[in-house]
Amino acid sequence: MNTKVRKLENFHILLWLLKDICWVTLSKNLGVFMIIPTLGLAIYITYKHRQDKTELTHNLSICFWIAANSTWMLGEFYFNDSTRSLSVLFFLIGLAIILLYYIPLLFRKKNVKEKSAS
Repeated sequence: MNTKVRKLENFHILLWLLKDICWVTLSKNLGVFMIIPTLGLAIYITYKHRQDKTELTHNLSICFWIAANSTWMLGEFYFNDSTRSLSVLFFLIGLAIILLYYIPLLFRKKNVKEKSAS
């Protein structure tokens, strides 16, 4: 991918860390605000990688991870920590996306090894 997207990916890490620092320091207003650029940039990066299945898969999973993380943070801030079930759902969707990518790859490699051994 081009260096512009790579720089955005690196900047995205900064946004994500700032959001999570706001969470652990209980900076509610800034933490909630930081969801917008953090998730927004993750979605943009995912869109830019849409032609590459590997990058798309991983970045889509990251979007769900940030959504889960943000939902959990909002729950702790405003909903007496009652949003964990929704957070788990987002985490599981992200995990499912990754597994749907890697499981077929594992079987393909296994089949290639079996065919070359025979």
